Amino acid sequence: MKLKSIASLLIGVSMLAGGTAAAQSVKEDVDKTAKDTADATKKAAHKTADATKKAAHKTKEATADAAQKTADTTKSAAVATKHAAVKTEDATENAAKKTGTEVKKGTKKAVDKTKEGADKTKDAVTK
Repeated sequence: MKLKSIASLLIGVSMLAGGTAAAQSVKEDVDKTAKDTADATKKAAHKTADATKKAAHKTKEATADAAQKTADTTKSAAVATKHAAVKTEDATENAAKKTGTEVKKGTKKAVDKTKEGADKTKDAVTK
């Protein structure tokens, strides 16, 4: 009977040891999975941060390029407007000169016709 008791005791101890070993193995697996998950999360966070930095840099460059293009276009438009204003001024000045010349010619013709009419009237009255 003692042998049976010792055998039962040994079986119980070995089951307890096996159960403890299994529990220890499960704990190690859980710890490893948690560490692996934390490492993966950390790597993903770094990749996300790097991608965000790259996107921000590209956005900054694109914004700077767009601002430069806008400035260049505005400058070109200002130059074109200035040239158009000069041409308009020149055309207006030329038109004014031509108008003045034509008015002078018209006035001279009117004066000449008036003088001619006055002379004819004078001749008619004196005869």
